[in-house]
Amino acid sequence: MEPIDFDKMDGLVPGVVQDARTGEVLMLGFLNAASYAKTLETGFVTFWSRTRQKLWMKGETSGNRLRVVSAATDCDQDTLLFRVEVEGDGLVCHEGTVSCFTRPVALAAKAEVTRG
Repeated sequence: MEPIDFDKMDGLVPGVVQDARTGEVLMLGFLNAASYAKTLETGFVTFWSRTRQKLWMKGETSGNRLRVVSAATDCDQDTLLFRVEVEGDGLVCHEGTVSCFTRPVALAAKAEVTRG
């Protein structure tokens, strides 16, 4: 796996979590070097909690752990994508939904499609 650039965002990188079976984006969290190492060691996505200032494994209390199927970095090596299988009842969001991305955002205008 490629080295991750933790320096760009003061020691953190975003970690996008995607369901390996459906392709649905489930959540976004942040990782530091320690949480990244823990993820690689255990095979379960572990984040750095910016509010609690500690490592946390998603699902450690709910049972909805995120088992890593594959992982990739973007071209700048400063963002991670984890394709996962969700253990437990599959409700990843703390609000009881499969995905954290459930709130629509109204867009003022639609982007025009250009062909050329």
